[in-house]
Amino acid sequence: MITIYDWFGYEMSIQERYRSIKQAGFDGVLMWWSEGFGRNDYRSGPRIAREAGLFIENIHTPFQVKENLWLDNLNGESAADCYLQCVADCAEFEIPTMVVHLPDEDNTNSTLVLDIINRIAEKAEQLGVNVALENLWNFTTLAYILGQVDSLRIGFCYDCAHHYRYCPGDDLLSMYGSRLMALHLHDNCGDATHRLPFDGTIDWSVAMKKITETGYSGPTAIEAMNWGYEDLSADKFLFEAFERAKRLETLRLTK
Repeated sequence: MITIYDWFGYEMSIQERYRSIKQAGFDGVLMWWSEGFGRNDYRSGPRIAREAGLFIENIHTPFQVKENLWLDNLNGESAADCYLQCVADCAEFEIPTMVVHLPDEDNTNSTLVLDIINRIAEKAEQLGVNVALENLWNFTTLAYILGQVDSLRIGFCYDCAHHYRYCPGDDLLSMYGSRLMALHLHDNCGDATHRLPFDGTIDWSVAMKKITETGYSGPTAIEAMNWGYEDLSADKFLFEAFERAKRLETLRLTK
């Protein structure tokens, strides 16, 4: 199964976006879940995606509020409510997983963030929703939360390019592969991430082997953007992304 992040660039209607994703060969989508990026109709997305023949692998929750999670005030409570609502939305729209960015290390009130994640975990357990915490540059925060929260509903979203850019010396998949719930696959080229796989510096034979060794059986999920590919039409970009994803699938299956 091959999926792609649905907000990959290009100005398109949501109906056209999902038709093009399906026509390129993808089985499903990772869905942006807020009004950000001009996505005012985001709650209609699940219906439109399914009408196009796509399944919804997960939603990406709003990251604009993540730094408020450490605030012991109304802004902090509002951020917590945002993520708790995302859990409820996943249950309502029958979406199995939500992806979350954690606060940066410099701004983290660990006790408060831990309390909020535990509240999210409790609701996720009640509603049967997976909460996948994504690795960024704030590896210390991720390690702290995954080390402290003992819930089968709190796991790991492995972002390959973020890993190789921000903490290449840490073997994240050996550490957290047993809790892997989602993938974000894109390439890293200097300071630029979200490149199409094989257009950067990542050794994909090594990366995909490490993913396979975790036993993860979920989709091969592409999170590339059209940044640097503006000369390609949306359809050509999607076709190229799907061809790269098929190459990654082959590497996953290679023993």
